[in-house]
This record gives sequence, C-alpha cells and structure tokens, in this order.
Amino acid sequence: MKKQLTKSRDKIVAGVFGGIADYFGLDKAWVRILGAALIIFTGFFPGVLLYIVAAIVMPDAPTRSNTMDGHYRKKD
Repeated sequence: MKKQLTKSRDKIVAGVFGGIADYFGLDKAWVRILGAALIIFTGFFPGVLLYIVAAIVMPDAPTRSNTMDGHYRKKD
C-alpha cells in the first residue's frame, strides 16, 4: 500500500502536525512543538495561513469501524 500524507485522527486542532508526524515516523509531540514554535516565531500570520491551507488540502485519514469479531474494516 502506498504511503499517503493525511491528517491524523489523533487531532489537537485539525490533525495537520499529527499527520506529518505519522507520515515521517516522528513523535507527534515534537512535531507539534516545532510547528507551534515556527508559527510563533514567523509572526503568526504566515504560519497560521500555511496551517489553514494544509488543513484544507490534506485529506482526512481513512476511518475504521470496529466489527463484532474485533477486527477492523474500512468504512464505506
């Protein structure tokens, strides 16, 4: 299966930083801290604008529902 950049289901705001962490195999906490620092130190506007654009452009992570037998399957 091809690896795809998607928003994380483990969201704080929109799941962008969590999705980036999942994609690159990094710790979500560190990616969120680094992302927040970049937003703060770039003067808020450019960082917040890029975050909003990423939240709009990045697809949601595929959802899974728990079945009676304990296995997971994709929701249609």
